Amino acid sequence: MTDTIKVGISHGDINGISYEVIMKTLLDPRIMEMCTPIVYGSPKVAAYHRKALNINNLSLNHVRSAKEAGPGRAHVLNCIDDNIRVELGKSTPDAGEASFMALDKAVTDLHEGLIDVLVTAPINKDNIQSEKFNFPGHTEFLAQRFNSPNFVMLMVSETMKIGLVTTHLPLSKVAEHITKEVILSKLRIISQSLQQDFAITRPRIAVFGLNPHAGDNGLLGQEENEIIQPAIIQAKKEGIIALGPYPADGFFGSENYRKFDAILAMYHDQGLIPFKLASFDRGVNYTAGLPVVRTSPAHGTAYELAGEDKASPDSFRQALYLALDIYKNRKIYEEISKNPLKKYDINSNQEDESVDIEAEEDNNY
Repeated sequence: MTDTIKVGISHGDINGISYEVIMKTLLDPRIMEMCTPIVYGSPKVAAYHRKALNINNLSLNHVRSAKEAGPGRAHVLNCIDDNIRVELGKSTPDAGEASFMALDKAVTDLHEGLIDVLVTAPINKDNIQSEKFNFPGHTEFLAQRFNSPNFVMLMVSETMKIGLVTTHLPLSKVAEHITKEVILSKLRIISQSLQQDFAITRPRIAVFGLNPHAGDNGLLGQEENEIIQPAIIQAKKEGIIALGPYPADGFFGSENYRKFDAILAMYHDQGLIPFKLASFDRGVNYTAGLPVVRTSPAHGTAYELAGEDKASPDSFRQALYLALDIYKNRKIYEEISKNPLKKYDINSNQEDESVDIEAEEDNNY
């Protein structure tokens, strides 16, 4: 098979667990049947980690370009200075620079179509900062590189999908960034992504409130009545099945997340704390709304585990699987959307009524 999906893997922070989870994932021979993995990093750094972890049964073929990477084996493409020093468990400027250089090269190749999808290993958001990388994280960097101002950080697991209205913001600044227009934009992206990337027809999206108890009818804040609810109403008019706003604590406590295809949380910890409690080992960070496919494991650099052979590759493996699934789903969606049937407005009121009934049922708990 010569047309397997080419998966670019940026090596992340060289002093953390990135190489460990990458190599443990690539040890599975079935991976080579599904795709052609290309690690954007360093053969020497890979060899260092392989020795430290006593991984002897993995061979990485050194290529000078993604064009040289053929199917049936894993590859590594050198992106950094050969004299780089690995200091396990430490945050260093050199590690930050190495993170950026690998990411920059992988994103360039993704932009030029030399790889099909990108899986990013964890970076340290502090040591990677420079004149070339002045972003809170991968998500914002990729959004700029692909000229996609509208995107959603979507956390994905087998049990839930949680998108965020605001991402890496101080809590004191969250409220000022919650607007009807922003919420509506996120709902549009999530709805489209669920259909295009996850092959879900008529997806149902739960929307959280900003304040405790979703404002308690204005007693604890007006954002729900003045901003969030109007955004939900407009989304419904556009055919998006968005329901809420729900209080986050009761929503998860009653397991109502099982009734929805996705959730839109207002800020980082509101969505990620419950997500990581339920799915830390197998969760995936996906950037919805980009013209390309990028995934990442839900965990960070985990310096405390570096070189200890204790890091689980499950989240990284799921990130790679998800990237492949989304790539395939997009191809199918593109094919079936080429010649859409002409739409006729037949009994549109009945559709509106059905959505209202669903909303009423879901509010009764």
